[in-house]
Amino acid sequence: MTTPFTSWRIVRIVAGAFILLSLALGIPGSPIFVSQWWLAFTAFVGINLLQSGVTKWCLMEQILRKLGAPAGA
Repeated sequence: MTTPFTSWRIVRIVAGAFILLSLALGIPGSPIFVSQWWLAFTAFVGINLLQSGVTKWCLMEQILRKLGAPAGA
């Protein structure tokens, strides 16, 4: 039996993927380096994770719930 992907689990997976991708695109030693400005996106994702942890509200989670993802931690 598989565990369903809840809205919060999807948020964490997407945030982790965004952070790793933006680091790969923003660090000069990376083989897929584009520009150091990608590190601003890393900061943006981190700020949003911090905000959602403090306020217990996440826009992406709300959108995922409206799209049919089950709620849960």
